[in-house]
Amino acid sequence: MRSPRRLIAGIIAGVVVIAAAGWALSTRLRSPADEAARRAAPRPSLVTAAVERRELVSTVVTSGTLEYGSPLPITLAGAVGGAAELQRATRAPRKGRIKEGAVLMEVNGRPVFALRGSVPMHRTIAPGSKGADVRQLQRALRRLGFGGPLTGVFDQATIAAVTRMYTKKGYEAQQPSLADRQAYDTLRKAVQTARETLATEQQALDQGRDVLPLKVKLDNAEADLTAAKRALKQAEERRLTPEDEAKLAAADAAVRAAEEKLAAAEQELEAARTRPTPTPTPSLTPTPTFISASQPPADTGLLRMRVENARADLAAAHEARGLAMEEARQTREKRLEELRKAVRTAKESLVTAQQALRQARRLSPTRLKVAGARKDVAAAKEMLAEYARTYGTSVPPGEVVFLPKLPARVQKVSVKAGQRVEDEVATVTSSSFMVTASVEAAESELLRAGMEASIELGTGRTYRATLTAVGDRAKVPGAEEPPEGAVPILLTPATSKALKAGTAVTARVTVGATEEPVLVVPVAAVITSADGKARVRVEHAPDETNDVEVRTGLTADGNVEVTGALKEGDRVVVGGG
Repeated sequence: MRSPRRLIAGIIAGVVVIAAAGWALSTRLRSPADEAARRAAPRPSLVTAAVERRELVSTVVTSGTLEYGSPLPITLAGAVGGAAELQRATRAPRKGRIKEGAVLMEVNGRPVFALRGSVPMHRTIAPGSKGADVRQLQRALRRLGFGGPLTGVFDQATIAAVTRMYTKKGYEAQQPSLADRQAYDTLRKAVQTARETLATEQQALDQGRDVLPLKVKLDNAEADLTAAKRALKQAEERRLTPEDEAKLAAADAAVRAAEEKLAAAEQELEAARTRPTPTPTPSLTPTPTFISASQPPADTGLLRMRVENARADLAAAHEARGLAMEEARQTREKRLEELRKAVRTAKESLVTAQQALRQARRLSPTRLKVAGARKDVAAAKEMLAEYARTYGTSVPPGEVVFLPKLPARVQKVSVKAGQRVEDEVATVTSSSFMVTASVEAAESELLRAGMEASIELGTGRTYRATLTAVGDRAKVPGAEEPPEGAVPILLTPATSKALKAGTAVTARVTVGATEEPVLVVPVAAVITSADGKARVRVEHAPDETNDVEVRTGLTADGNVEVTGALKEGDRVVVGGG
């Protein structure tokens, strides 16, 4: 026997089936009028869009790829270590991030440091080196906390800072090699030998062994001149010589004798004239006989003759004295002339001796040896000083690599441990991402470096970015060859978080934007009339419009900025009607 519940369910199901069948039949059965009305075209209506108030942004959109920026191949500037022997990598570079002060690799067991700087390493930085590369090294040492000055001179303070950097990494700063030390010692000994030679030659010169005879001649010449001057002075002070004085004394005596003789003769003549002539008697004792005044004078002829002879003798005596005086004068003048000549001769001999001594001292073999020894000492000192300026702790050209930016990433390794280091050893990139892309040439005219941009990943996540470079590949490091007619661009994301190299992205560069929200309408809503003015058709009732004059502004994404008798929410015609 059936249950009441099952019976009721069956009845309900039947009713539902009958109702469904009736509805289906009613939908398929139409009158001819209804069918014609259904098939007729709908009445045309206006297509409108609302006037919106919002910020309008114009962008250039392109696709690109995320990569690490600024790839830079690295080569070593020279030998690692003190000798340019075979350079072999003992530890190859490792891919990944590298920071300033890190050891990029090892060559012959010596480190190659990565430091930040724009001046490439190009020489051995040795004691006394000056330049922009030294100042750049000093800045790096100070940034790394090793101290040191900032003078641009590789001095002892900078050497100490370099030594601390090497020691911290477990290495020893480059010291002079054995050959360098031997060369330095050789130069030092050369200076010492030159000094000893100079001292020996100088001692010989001071002793004057080679100019002693000339010194004796000079002394003799000085003595001869002194004697000649003294003799001349004495001769000038003494008018007569002893011989002349004797001759003049004899002449004076002869004159006096002649004068006495003349006086006696004259006296005798005078007496004879005034007394009588005595009569000679034969007696032995003469007895004066006086003649009376009346007697005639005696004969005085003999007496007169005596007087004349006495006068002649006096004149002869005076003449002899004059001749003696003249002879004495001539003899004195001759003697003075001889003495003056002797003084002149002595002076000439002195000057000749002085000149000979000076010339001997200047050109003597010992003098020349001393001059040569001095030159040798100066040359040896100069060579030692020149060598000493670069002697000591140094930085070989291959032990530092200056990179424009650090930290960086080692993207590619070009040498393995055990291989010879000849060319490129690695390629580094910056530690930040960049997006390389290309745009149409017409769009590139709108772009300028520094413009704001954004990049969108495939997940829909968006990151802020900056347009870094626009132009050919030389201006966009790492950019691939763009398509024909396209221009490469480079964008730099504001952050590197959650980004992965090789990811494809969509880049949008903002080329224009309104400063605040403005009224915008679709570009299709703006109509330019025959008078050149822009208008829009505003719907004020269903299918009823009126024209409104507007001024247009920035255009972006199919919309345009407008100003005029419009308000937000108005609907403008974009088609239909």
